This record gives sequence, structure tokens and C-alpha cells, in this order.
Amino acid sequence: MVKKFSLLNNYAVIFPVLFINLFVFATDLKAQGNLLIMPRRVVFEGAKRTQELNLANTGRDTARYVISVIEYRMKEDGNFELITEPDSGQYFAARYFRFFPRTVVLAPNEAQVIKVQLTNTAELKPGEYRSHLYFRALPEEKPLGEKETIKDNSGITIKLTPVFGIAIPVIIRNDQSTTQTSLSDLSCQFEHNEQPVLRMTIKRTGNMSVYGDITVNYISTKGVTTVVGLVKGLSVYTPNQSRSFQLKLDANAKINYHTGKLQIVYSAQADSKPAKFAEQELLLK
Repeated sequence: MVKKFSLLNNYAVIFPVLFINLFVFATDLKAQGNLLIMPRRVVFEGAKRTQELNLANTGRDTARYVISVIEYRMKEDGNFELITEPDSGQYFAARYFRFFPRTVVLAPNEAQVIKVQLTNTAELKPGEYRSHLYFRALPEEKPLGEKETIKDNSGITIKLTPVFGIAIPVIIRNDQSTTQTSLSDLSCQFEHNEQPVLRMTIKRTGNMSVYGDITVNYISTKGVTTVVGLVKGLSVYTPNQSRSFQLKLDANAKINYHTGKLQIVYSAQADSKPAKFAEQELLLK
């Protein structure tokens, strides 16, 4: 049974993608990009065999989405690349889950449930498997005679077709986690406008990926603690063993980033089991 219902609650926004013949990442949400998904990732572990995703259309137009599976590798800087074959130590999850429906039509302020179920679990070997569900909005059909084109200086006409897509990971864990995490290469530098920037490397070892929040506290020489940075949903996926990361800190004039210290904590999100993955301090000079 397919569940549809009116949108009552807010959901977290995930990145839209604009296609102009090639992938180009966009930052603002357009009419057909008003798809909200909750939760933002699906993780199967233990006895869990079925999960539900809630899709919601917050736009003013009816939108149609096609759902498929794509594969990514995570680069050391945290960006993603589309791939067709897994890297060494990487395992795709696609053959071990199924989902339905595969096409969704949502009226404005309408929501629907997508079911994701494990399958072929007897074939799973120990380890972590990951693939991504990709939600692609089909472009709105323009009436005959209505065009949306750009002509450059050479006289070549390019047709722009905005198509928005959202990808979320589906992760299957079939083993006890041996993952450990640490923070290294810490430095606090200043950009040309005196904006303080914290740089670090997140290192991961073990058989599972890690996903959580980074909190940065400034501790003054008098012991007063102030939160100056927060990033939610930061991951290091298998098989990657490290990820470089930088974060702009609060530029409040009352914070003296030349004295005191920074306390950096990488921990599980509030809706997960409480866990501190790693903690490190950086003395400021």
C-alpha cells in the first residue's frame, strides 16, 4: 500500500542538483527542487529489515520524481564522484535492498512514504555496504511555442533544462563495528578579512563509516567556554581512511583567537546513541 498524506511538519532540505546537459551543483531551491526527505540517510543494522522514507513537496506546483540507485565514491576533501565499479574495500548495497514505489507524483504540500526493504541478506558477508537512492525531478513540459534558451556570442543556442536531484545513502552493516576516529593536523588561520578558519583531518580506521556532528568550543584563559562552530552530518565513508575539513568560526570581536584554546568534539547526532567519536584541543597563539 502506498501512503500519501498532507504535509504537516517541516523536513530537512537536501542538496538540489541542476542539470544543463552536465551535472552542475546549485545552491538555491527552485520550483521543482522543493522535495524534502526525512530521514536523510537509511542505515540497516542489527535486526532491522524495513525502513520508511517520508517525501514532501513544499512547492506550489505538482512534481513528479523518479527514484533510482546510483553509486558514489567519497574523495578526501568530502566531495563525491559518480562511479560504476567499487573501489578497493568498498561494497555496493544495491543488490541487497529494494524500494517502492519507484515513481512519485506529489501535489503541493503533499507527502508520501517510500518503503526500503532488505533482500538477499543470506549472501551478505561481514562488512559495510553503501549505495545511494537518487530522487530525480522530471522537467516540466513547456507548452508548444514556449522556449527557454540561451544564445552565446558564437550564435550557438543552448537549451536549458533544469532537473533537480537529491541523493541519500543507504547503508547496510553486517558486523560489529571496530571503527575508531581521531582528529589531527589542527590549525586556526585567518583569511584576508580576519575570518578565523579551523582546519583539520578526520581519520577513520576499522570496518564501518562514521557520521556525526563537529562542535568547536573556544575556552578563554579564564576558563569561559563559548561555542564558536557547529557542523551537522559530517561523514567519513568506507573505504576512506581520512577526510580533510575546514570550518569558518564565529568572528565575534569578543573572542580572541590569539589566546586560550579550541576544543573540537566529533560526536554522534542527538537522535542516535550518545557517543563521542573523537576530541582534540588546539592551543591558540
